[in-house]
Amino acid sequence: MAEGFARKYGSDVLVPSSAGFAPANIVQPLTKKVMEAKNINIDDQFPKDLDQVGVAQFDLIVNMSGNKLPGRMLVEVREWMIEDPIGQSEETYVQVRDELENQVMRLILDLRRDARKAVETRKGRETQKIVEKSIEPKEPARRLLGHRRARVHS
Repeated sequence: MAEGFARKYGSDVLVPSSAGFAPANIVQPLTKKVMEAKNINIDDQFPKDLDQVGVAQFDLIVNMSGNKLPGRMLVEVREWMIEDPIGQSEETYVQVRDELENQVMRLILDLRRDARKAVETRKGRETQKIVEKSIEPKEPARRLLGHRRARVHS
């Protein structure tokens, strides 16, 4: 479900993949049903083992297993305490789906905010270089650059 939401809403800031310690053989029919109710088709997704996805290639791992990840991870790991709905009622699937949607949307917003800050910082550095080159000798450079930085970060 999380991968489905991430693909649908966050393709501008992330490339999602999902895997597990002991993946099921199929995506549960109720999972597909509750996602279709949100107009998200996950027919092309399938359960994968953690070893199949090459953990080293990722910048962020969201662990929803409730278990500690094996070994030392060289990337950021976020822990989400999400109930596993397998074997439970459709109502539970819907609750889990909605909780995952909220968590994924928060993550996407965080990533967009971080991306925007990175762009602003990069633009600020470029602007600073231009400003440094165009300052008249009589004008105090420090004050102008400080003003510029404050504008960029506001």
